Amino acid sequence: MTTSTSTTTALLNGVLVPLDEARVSPMDRGFLFGDGIYEVIPSYGGQLVGFSRHMQRLAHGLAAIGIPNPHNEETWQRFFDDLLSRNGAGNLAIYLQVTRGVAEKRAHRFPETVSPTVFAYTYEIEPAASGDKDTAHCLSVATGLDLRWKRCHIKSVALLGNVLHMMEGVDSGADEILLFNDCDELTEAAACNVFVVSNGTIVTPELDHQKLPGITRNMLIDMIRKETDWPLEERPVTRGELLAAEEVWLTSSTKEVAPVTYIDNKPVASGQPGPMWSEAQRLFSRFRFEY
Repeated sequence: MTTSTSTTTALLNGVLVPLDEARVSPMDRGFLFGDGIYEVIPSYGGQLVGFSRHMQRLAHGLAAIGIPNPHNEETWQRFFDDLLSRNGAGNLAIYLQVTRGVAEKRAHRFPETVSPTVFAYTYEIEPAASGDKDTAHCLSVATGLDLRWKRCHIKSVALLGNVLHMMEGVDSGADEILLFNDCDELTEAAACNVFVVSNGTIVTPELDHQKLPGITRNMLIDMIRKETDWPLEERPVTRGELLAAEEVWLTSSTKEVAPVTYIDNKPVASGQPGPMWSEAQRLFSRFRFEY
């Protein structure tokens, strides 16, 4: 994967600047407290995937922690179009971070007068997936107890809990980790939402404070319900149901719909991408720019 044009220009507080010249104060509350919200928005050929949904989640996240949204959707769109164009408009993800801003002193309470800091840059991602089993990027996952905070529905930049869980999976030789609550029910992965195919039905955990409302997750659910007659349920998934599933998928903005073929070093069914995954990814590929 080349990196010649993916990260040359960044957006900092409304101005396009060379990435290596972008500077943020060490007194920024994002640096001191992880006090901010972020989004990752994929694009292919300059066309954003799920843009309005990402902007809605950004707005909800900012409101949840009391940061004013610095721009309306039209302005965000203009900024992102310019950023993508400047960086080559290939297969790029936009990382956007909005923090509470720079305060005069470090204090836990919110400062009364401060302007949000806005930073965005692009990085290259794999070409859009097709659903072809021969080219599928299959994932191996570990499992573990979810030890993160109780507001995982907020896409906070404070991701240390997720990072530690991800490294738990990596250290065990896996690509990701699937997390379970104290009731041994599936929550999500360290950086993805989870779907299983159980007795021919597509199942994903219903959203609550333990799970991030993933944009790809929600787009896929809407596609399945509107474009197909496949059975789909949002409900609790136990460890036993997960381990007995015919298929397991992870969804995220940059992975789209990825097949899990091994869990804790044991194969999921045949250990190969399943037929429902192939159809689900083909469905997402067909409608990714329309939802």
